[in-house]
Amino acid sequence: MKKTRKRKTTGLRRRDPHARREAERYESPIASREHIIEVIAAADVPVNREGLAGILGINTEEGTEALRRRLNAMTRDGQLVRNRRGCYAQADQFDLIPGRVIAHPDGFGFLVPDEKGEDVYLSARQMHTVFHDDRVMVRITGKDRRGRLEGNIVEVLERNTRRVVGRFYRESGINTVVPDNKRITHDIGVPDKHTGGAAHGQIVTVEIVEQPGKHAIPVGHVVEVLGEHMAPGMEIDIAIRSHDLPQEWPEAVDREIGKFGSEVPAQASQGRTDLRATPLVTIDGKDARDFDDAVFCERKSGGWRLIVAIADVSHYVRTDTALDSEAENRGNSVYFPERVIPMLPEVLSNGLCSLNPDVDRLCMVCEMHINPQGKITRSNFIEGVMRSHARLTYEQAAAILVDEDEDTREKYRELVPHLEELYRLYGVLRDAREQRGAIDFETTETRIVFGEHRKIERIVPVVRNDAHKLIEECMIAANVAAARFLIRHKMPALFRVHAQPDSDKVEGLQEFLGELGLSLRGRLRPTAKDYATLLHTVRGRPDEHLINTVLLRSLPRAEYHPENIGHFGLAHENYVHFTSPIRRYPDLLVHRAIRHILSGEKAAQFDYGHADMQAFGDHCSMTERRADDATRDAIDWLKCEYMLDKIGESYKGIISSVTSFGIFVELQEIYVEGLVHVTALGNDYYHYDPARHWLIGERTNRIYRLGDVVAVKVMQVNLDERKIDFELIEQESVLTKRRKKKGRRTAKTRRKSR
Repeated sequence: MKKTRKRKTTGLRRRDPHARREAERYESPIASREHIIEVIAAADVPVNREGLAGILGINTEEGTEALRRRLNAMTRDGQLVRNRRGCYAQADQFDLIPGRVIAHPDGFGFLVPDEKGEDVYLSARQMHTVFHDDRVMVRITGKDRRGRLEGNIVEVLERNTRRVVGRFYRESGINTVVPDNKRITHDIGVPDKHTGGAAHGQIVTVEIVEQPGKHAIPVGHVVEVLGEHMAPGMEIDIAIRSHDLPQEWPEAVDREIGKFGSEVPAQASQGRTDLRATPLVTIDGKDARDFDDAVFCERKSGGWRLIVAIADVSHYVRTDTALDSEAENRGNSVYFPERVIPMLPEVLSNGLCSLNPDVDRLCMVCEMHINPQGKITRSNFIEGVMRSHARLTYEQAAAILVDEDEDTREKYRELVPHLEELYRLYGVLRDAREQRGAIDFETTETRIVFGEHRKIERIVPVVRNDAHKLIEECMIAANVAAARFLIRHKMPALFRVHAQPDSDKVEGLQEFLGELGLSLRGRLRPTAKDYATLLHTVRGRPDEHLINTVLLRSLPRAEYHPENIGHFGLAHENYVHFTSPIRRYPDLLVHRAIRHILSGEKAAQFDYGHADMQAFGDHCSMTERRADDATRDAIDWLKCEYMLDKIGESYKGIISSVTSFGIFVELQEIYVEGLVHVTALGNDYYHYDPARHWLIGERTNRIYRLGDVVAVKVMQVNLDERKIDFELIEQESVLTKRRKKKGRRTAKTRRKSR
């Protein structure tokens, strides 16, 4: 986002309250959007462009053209509606709602309004003319039989599907591509001369040349043949294209990175604090290739001095460059099994910026003094030059500190004293974490182990040892210190925020807990400490997994935002992401703000303002969700592939989710999830109780509840749809059964009394 330059104000009426802002942004300023909306709202009838030009005092050809472009943009964004006579009005004057389309795999969809409000149901017939993620204008037509608002699409404001990846089929002389993304329910027609040489069954990318219409399917041209359906690595190629992940570096970026060498230039170290003698070390996973952070700790009177040194990416990635623009576009690195789509080119991510051992590297340093209660008593930031004294894995660090392995301690004997101080400090920080009530969910992450020809050998849990947790606490401390530093200097910032849980979800949670004889303190406004206390209370219970899952699902997702509302889960009032600028763009923005302060500049002179941070927050939150969705798709594909030769085999599993259409079961030890459809649950009708997270049989009163252990048989694997179907076995021995008692209503009588 470029810093704007002030220009002369010409041709604007004085009554436009935003005239100065428009003059700063544009060479030939035009009336602001806000002022145009005020003028149209004040009119009794829709106004055409000529009428608006007269009201606004625009009488030049250049001004008329600028007004035309602005009205088109406002119409595209849903701020205005243009009728058939070419007159403009606000959307709500026509009772229209602009928003984004969210498609469902079953063909229907919803409009999510631009302004807060109830989602609008769109029938399959309405969805025939649009793709998932298009922006449209909808008129409310009433309510459907379930009481939901229902609407008709009046106008498509913005088409957001340009390319689609899917499987190419040629049947009866007709070419179609079936999209891999199940939210895109249209088959794409492909003319014979634009098949790109694709063969039946291959995976291809098509460029959409004709969007869907009322009486026409979308049409595309094959622009890339990815290969055979089951080719090794195909799941990642599909995920990248399905989620539109940038993976090619623009030519301008290639030109810019050509000037970087493999070593830090001598002049770049001038004026920086020399930390090369300080025994900083990196502690990361075995497979890590880019090292963002290094740590050092020593005992000081009254506590500890902790140094967290972070790769100084902002020195190399400057504003208003192609490299910065592409880093912003990507938003973050994306980590697939055995493959990474980096935010920065490898010359930086694995080279100049990475804190590799025994080489000079530029760094941004957070120096903290921490007391015996785990509180940061003071902190400061430094531009430094460092040299990592060792690259340790989590396993090696744990061998030194937890297992006290003699061979490993001897190998790193010069580093052991400061590593032991780090471990002592970790214990203090963990105690402080518990005291303030940060939430700790026990979840299981998994890793896919590949064998020859990229065939999956097994899926294994990732075990977090104390070394993982030690580094996590150091990074949290540095992130808190960075947030406080920016707030103290009143800098525009992008905070990592985690909102309090929604009161409706808490109400449902309290109802669920009440059924188990439990409650969450705080009623509808619980604190993180209330969550943490309950998690501690249920530890060791047979239904601990169930309670953990329901508590976790009651919380919102963390995101990036310029308003500092705090981080609920970590129980911190001030929090930013500072420690991973190689792989996260928000961290790079934080580094730029810190450097701005260290250079002696004022907040008002910073390149970015609050509005810029709002845009960055929306974008980076989106790219984070996009990365999560893409990696989940690839992993689901791989898990389905792993199960293809296991049809007919039986496993024990745990019910991981309960829905109205069945139960999802995660297999123990291999961590693969599949569905037992409600029709396969036995000779009964089952009713879904969302408050209790169970299905209950109408006749038998048998219950299938979140967290129950069941035995299942693998019945079917659908690789295209990433679905695995199970069938229950040994029902009587492994399932919870609710017995009818005198005076207790059955599911059927409860349903009739509603």
